Amino acid sequence: MDRLDVIDTCTRMAWHADQREWSRLAEVFADEVTLDYTSLNGGEPATLAPGQIVAAWKDALGAFQATQHLLGNHLVTLDGDTAVCTASFQATHRKTDDTLWTLGGTYRFDLVRTAAGWRIGGVVMTAVWSDGRP
Repeated sequence: MDRLDVIDTCTRMAWHADQREWSRLAEVFADEVTLDYTSLNGGEPATLAPGQIVAAWKDALGAFQATQHLLGNHLVTLDGDTAVCTASFQATHRKTDDTLWTLGGTYRFDLVRTAAGWRIGGVVMTAVWSDGRP
């Protein structure tokens, strides 16, 4: 059951972001989250609170007409109250001029079990390919 709950938590991150369900998005994260999107943006990983992540993603993803983040090929490793889930992704972004920017690659999610269930404490996104321009 833990394996399915871990996958569900990771899927909810993508779903709530795409559906612009910002308050629900915050619920999938631990109190402190390390985000590593350096393969796409450069820089350094950032450690943020859920509210900070939601505010940043609301601005970034809100600039698109629509987004769709698909996750698949989940591999879950459980170790007591921690878990690692790796997954392939494809993320399509429809821009305001109706063109598309699509990325593909992998995610690594580091999760921790809390009283409220599994929560994401770390995300590493590795972009492998892209089509179109951001």
